Amino acid sequence: MAQILPYIQIILSLLLIVGVLLQRSEASLSSAFGGDGVAGGRFTRRGLEKTIFNATLVIATLFALSAFAGLLIGR
Repeated sequence: MAQILPYIQIILSLLLIVGVLLQRSEASLSSAFGGDGVAGGRFTRRGLEKTIFNATLVIATLFALSAFAGLLIGR
């Protein structure tokens, strides 16, 4: 397991990067400082966007668990 764990982490990190980059970004610099931004307001994720968001959460959790497993195996 210790030999394959780095490869699993590389694959999960690449999937995590793709998942984050595919998500819609509504945060601008003005909204970070309290401004409304261009769109303003909140939005609801639907369809493919919700699926990508949930998949990114699952991949991030798996990546964190694999990193923790790497720490435990390294003892």
